[in-house]
Amino acid sequence: MVPGQFLSRVKKGPAPPAVLLLGPEAWQRLRLKEALLATVPEGAVAEHDLSRTALAEVIDDARGLSLFAAERLIWVVNAEAALPRGRSEEDSEGESAAGDATPLAEYVQDPTPGVLLVFEAIRFDFEGDDKRKQERVRKFYSAIPEVVELRRFPSHEARTEAEGLARRAGFHIDPAALDLLVEALGADVARIAVEIEKLALYAGSRVVGVEDIAALVPDARSTTIFALVNALARRDRARALEFLDTLTREGEYLPLALAFLSTQFRMALVAREAGLKSSQQVVGHFSRLGVPMWGSRAEQVCQTAAKFSQPQLERAMRLIYNADKGLRDARPDDRIVMERFILQLVG
Repeated sequence: MVPGQFLSRVKKGPAPPAVLLLGPEAWQRLRLKEALLATVPEGAVAEHDLSRTALAEVIDDARGLSLFAAERLIWVVNAEAALPRGRSEEDSEGESAAGDATPLAEYVQDPTPGVLLVFEAIRFDFEGDDKRKQERVRKFYSAIPEVVELRRFPSHEARTEAEGLARRAGFHIDPAALDLLVEALGADVARIAVEIEKLALYAGSRVVGVEDIAALVPDARSTTIFALVNALARRDRARALEFLDTLTREGEYLPLALAFLSTQFRMALVAREAGLKSSQQVVGHFSRLGVPMWGSRAEQVCQTAAKFSQPQLERAMRLIYNADKGLRDARPDDRIVMERFILQLVG
C-alpha cells in the first residue's frame, strides 16, 4: 500500500500489529513516523537497531506488557541487517532465511494487544540492481501482511509538494526558482523541506528568485544550465555563449546541459505540431500523453515554440544529435562542440 492508505487506516481503526516500511523515500517515512507517534502516549516508544540487536530480542520487547501505557510503538531501524549473511543468495533465500524469521512469524500470529511494530527497510530501491535485494527483504518479512512502499517522488509530484511546503512556510517563490530547487535537489522532498525552511527565514516578505536558490541551496550549480536553456529559447546568442563560458569554468558536465536542451526542443516541436498556443494547452496536451508538466515548464515550452518555427525546431533536433555525437567522439574540447552547436542554432 502507499503511505496515504496506511495513514487512513490508522485514523479509522486500530493499527495492525506489525508493518514494514519498504523503500528509500525519507519525507514520507518522516510523516508516517510523526503520525504514528501522535497515536501513543509520551514515553511509550521504543527504538531498536537490528544491526546491533537480534530480531528475537525485539520480539521479546514486543511481548512484554507495560505498566504505564496500554499502547506502545516499537520502531525498528536497519531491518535489512536481520537477513542471513555468509551464505550464497540461493541458501539465504531458502530455509535458513525462513528459520531466522520464525520469531516474527509466530509473533504476528499472536501479537501483543496495543503494540505496533514498525520495521524500517530503506537501504534498497525498487529499480535497478537494488530490486532483487529488496525482494529478499520483502520475502524475509513476508509474515508481515502490511507493507508500505516508500517510492521516490517523480519530479512533478515533488514540485507540487515543494509548492505546498513553501506556501505553508509563508513566503513566495518564483516558479522558475521552484523548478530549479526541485531539479537541483534531485526531487528529494526531505532535502527540499530543509532548504525551504532556510529560504523562509531568508526571504521575509520578498519573492525568492533563481539567484537566491543559486546562492543558498547546495548543488544548485545547474542554475547556469537552466539559464543557458532559456537563453537559447530566446535566441540570445551572446548570453548563451556567456553561460556556456560559466559552465566550462565551473567544470560542469556539458552533456547534461545538452540533455536539458534536447528535452526542451522536443517538447517545443510537439507543441508546434499540435498547434498549442498557451501554457494551459501545453499542460493539458502533455498530461493526456502521460508526460509530467506544470505551469512554469509549460511557459518555457511555449516560449521556445514561439521563437522557433517548425523547420527550425526540426533543424535544432538534428544539431542536438550531431552535438551529442561530437561529445561522444574523440575531440579536443567539449566546449568547442557546444560553441559550434550554439552558433549554428542561433547564428
